Amino acid sequence: MPNQKQDLLIPPSDEIESVSEFTQKVKYLLETEIGGAWIRGEVSNLRRQQSGHVYFSLKDSGSQLTSVMFRNDAYKQSVDLEDGMQVIVFGQISVYEPRGNYQLIVRLVVLDGLGRLQQEFERLKDRLQKEGLFDEANKKSIPRFPRAVGIVTSPTGAAVQDFIRILKRREWMGHIIVLPCKVQGEGAAEEVAAMIEYAQKLSGLELLVVGRGGGSLEDLWAFNEEVVVRAVHRSVIPVISAVGHEIDYTLTDFAADYRSETPSAAAEVISSDYLNLIDRFDTASDNLAYWVQQGTIERKDAVKAADRRLKLLSPDSKIEWGQLRLDELTNRFRKLFDADLLAKRHMLTELSFVISSSDPSHKISQHIQEVKSLSRRMDSSVSLRMSNFRNRCSQSELLLRSLSPDATLNRGYAIVRDTMGRPILSKKSIQSGDEVSAQFRDGSVTLRKD
Repeated sequence: MPNQKQDLLIPPSDEIESVSEFTQKVKYLLETEIGGAWIRGEVSNLRRQQSGHVYFSLKDSGSQLTSVMFRNDAYKQSVDLEDGMQVIVFGQISVYEPRGNYQLIVRLVVLDGLGRLQQEFERLKDRLQKEGLFDEANKKSIPRFPRAVGIVTSPTGAAVQDFIRILKRREWMGHIIVLPCKVQGEGAAEEVAAMIEYAQKLSGLELLVVGRGGGSLEDLWAFNEEVVVRAVHRSVIPVISAVGHEIDYTLTDFAADYRSETPSAAAEVISSDYLNLIDRFDTASDNLAYWVQQGTIERKDAVKAADRRLKLLSPDSKIEWGQLRLDELTNRFRKLFDADLLAKRHMLTELSFVISSSDPSHKISQHIQEVKSLSRRMDSSVSLRMSNFRNRCSQSELLLRSLSPDATLNRGYAIVRDTMGRPILSKKSIQSGDEVSAQFRDGSVTLRKD
């Protein structure tokens, strides 16, 4: 039997909600009543999905909040989330209906504390850099020997005392003008900018130092303010930025004409050329006679070198050199032209020879010439042989004539013959009483031996 008491506690069916309906009501109330909120916390359980959505939890010492940042919002963030990072987020509360969990839909993420300042630093630096406030082309040169230097800083800080002490220790002879202002805290940036503007009106001021001693990022923040950076950029007086320690960088450093690590380092920069000049003066004074003599010698050598160089650079020398060069090029051209012409002639000759050697008439003519030549040689040889034969005959005739008895008689000799007409060759063959005849050129006579 149904329990009537329990039936009385159950409301009518039209008043009973399903889980989905109740969850939707909760979601509606949360989204409409709470809306957007800024929440500070630590990132944990960070997960990045392939879809581009980012899931994480925000927690503090007492609670945690499930959070999600959808892909389109994640792409817009400048902060790269990591576990353990302290952040401030802006988002709307919502309910994930399938599980009935409420979660924060994150739209914006910024770093908390120092992270926020660093982010602001990078944002302002990027914007001012795009405007050209940090361009090297706008930098002015620092005067080497400034006679009046202004320093924009706190008049009671250690920085200005160190600055003045170093300049005095180095016996710097210029004037120092302290332009007092706050260097941290509320209103400091405006005071620094005002003093920079005021310095522009001071007569004779040749260099401006803007700075302070070291400190945290918050302590140095006045020198990151846009009003100070723009004042430094507008300054017609060259500006040295000397803020903090060596590792500290501010936006004033980028806008200034020169960045010095500390105010003390700025004092060394200002006085370094002065000290170098004093050292050079002392050295020059101690060695004046030597340098005068040495300088005279060097100047004479320089004059001689200049004279030699002048002669080398004179128009006459250049014209002569040009003429030599022209002659050289002309000769080279002629050689090349003649060589080319000779090569062409040789080629033409060879071609002519080839053509001529291939022509039958040339060969016939050549053979005719050879026949004529051989005929002339034969005639000449026959004539020569006949002449030689005649000469030999004449010589033989002359020899025979010279050896004939008549030739002997004509030379004054006589031929003695016996009665038989035989020549008598020895006197022993003639006896006493023998008759002999002696033949002379013009006749014969008879002789008797006693």
